[in-house]
Amino acid sequence: MAMNQATNQATNQETNQPITSWVNRSPGDLRVELAEVAATAVEPVVKRAVQAAPDWAKQPLADRVACLRKAQSALVNAQDSLAYGIALETGKPLREAKGEVGAVIAKIDLTIADAERYLPPRAVTDGPHPAQVRRRSKGPAAIVGPFNFPLHLPHGAAVAHLLAGNPVVFKPSPLAANVAAQYSQLIQASLPEGVFGLVQGGAPEGEALCLHPKIRAVSFTGSVPVGRSLAQALAADFSKDLALELGGKNALIVCADADLSAAAKAAAEGACLTAGQRCNATSRVLVQRQVAEPFLELFLAALAHYQPGDPLNIETTLGPLINQTAVERFQRLLAQTGGQWLLPGAVEPEVNGKPGYYVRPGVMLWQERAVGLASALHCQEAFAPLVEVFIVEDLEDALAVHNSTPFGLTTSIFTRSQAQFEALADCLQVGNVYANLATTFSPSTLPFGGLGESGNGKPGGREFIRFVTDEQAVQIAASSFSSP
Repeated sequence: MAMNQATNQATNQETNQPITSWVNRSPGDLRVELAEVAATAVEPVVKRAVQAAPDWAKQPLADRVACLRKAQSALVNAQDSLAYGIALETGKPLREAKGEVGAVIAKIDLTIADAERYLPPRAVTDGPHPAQVRRRSKGPAAIVGPFNFPLHLPHGAAVAHLLAGNPVVFKPSPLAANVAAQYSQLIQASLPEGVFGLVQGGAPEGEALCLHPKIRAVSFTGSVPVGRSLAQALAADFSKDLALELGGKNALIVCADADLSAAAKAAAEGACLTAGQRCNATSRVLVQRQVAEPFLELFLAALAHYQPGDPLNIETTLGPLINQTAVERFQRLLAQTGGQWLLPGAVEPEVNGKPGYYVRPGVMLWQERAVGLASALHCQEAFAPLVEVFIVEDLEDALAVHNSTPFGLTTSIFTRSQAQFEALADCLQVGNVYANLATTFSPSTLPFGGLGESGNGKPGGREFIRFVTDEQAVQIAASSFSSP
């Protein structure tokens, strides 16, 4: 969550002291500087959220829905500008950025439907007394967003909290500060004062916000170390809810009966969307030996479609990485030895005359499994277009390799057999499992949460609203009241 002005960071790395402002450069053209961003004092924003909480919680759901409908209209009117802002500031290809903004707009409809389903009181008729279970607003919520989906991921949590009656304080990634500010202004204009607040900054501001005693729920999307640190820091406050969406080491399993062409295209897409900077990106391929050779030939051919290009070009399929730190991590992983680089990967400092953080995909085949399982490439989330390939003998072997990481986010299984798919799916410790689809195909119509080091199982997608209220059981003895 932190960055210096020279490398898109919001903390002075030499002194580890926070800075008051920073300027982001476009990852696709480092000559382009965006507007200066100032860090925000946390306490006043939280105070306004606390003051707004009682009245917002008392609003009928229909009134909160009306506010979100107004925000939705504003987002529709600004969708082209928002998509351009995502592409410019984060390097996400414009085609993908447009898809993200479309998902932001659609998320409001989906979450309203969830609110109408889950928020009303539920009558209990089989107990000794008349009773109901009702949902109560929790109070102010902190949402810490990532750079890779700077609007869609925090927006999903924000809309759920807002509809549940919880004011929201949004701390975006400093790497996406400008487009997050534009989005926040649109949301704030549709809501009462204090119901939606924005905190800009890096790790110091994020920590102060999440640990603030008046914040009653935290939604964090980011790295495993920061997620673990948050969980430890908040453990003593039993009533403060924490939803974690962390990393992934997602596998695409290619069975012997698979449609190899479809599997190859899905693996390439999953590896290269958002330059591999997705928590559900395909970073491992497990292919049965009898089809390994033809599959790999098709896979490498499919990757040729993903050429680094200007993210502002609607035809670009592979944008840049986010910053120099990501490029350096990519280079360290490319230096891995012990396997065969089927595709060597490369850094491209300039594309079509534009200096940026561009890279080309890399694919490593491990002939010695033990070497591969112990490698940094296998043990770390690459967050770049890097894929490691393991050849497996059978499905039991595939499960053994699959379960060799502590992550449990998304797995895709390519097979023509429903029975084979279900047998594998039953043994996978992951939150999301797909048949004959890319690991990145995670629609907003489904829950999205991870197990193990991928998160704490509270989905950031559909039905997240189940986790943003407190449950209260109410029962009333017969003839308790003499008057209404």
